[in-house]
Amino acid sequence: MEATQPSGTTKRRVELRITRPPFTWFARPTVTIDGVGHPAQWGSGTWAVPDAGGTVISVYLYNRVWRFGAAEHTVGGPGTDDRLVYRAGVLPFGGGRLVASAT
Repeated sequence: MEATQPSGTTKRRVELRITRPPFTWFARPTVTIDGVGHPAQWGSGTWAVPDAGGTVISVYLYNRVWRFGAAEHTVGGPGTDDRLVYRAGVLPFGGGRLVASAT
């Protein structure tokens, strides 16, 4: 039998690659997992998600004036959609894309 994990820990992690658009207007990315926001950085990183499926991950860009490039994706159970790629639009308005990556 497996030992009980301390509160707030999880074994499941999702890799998220956030690509910088050509014109960011000093924007920074923010990742939300089930509605809880976390500041992020450009590039690749891993995020802890609950072991149960149905977790909603969303990304948007914020530059102190407005937020733009919002996109969301629901990850299923363990072993599915463990790698995601976020791409914002070329201009600093409109939506972005958050899709599962094969590699």
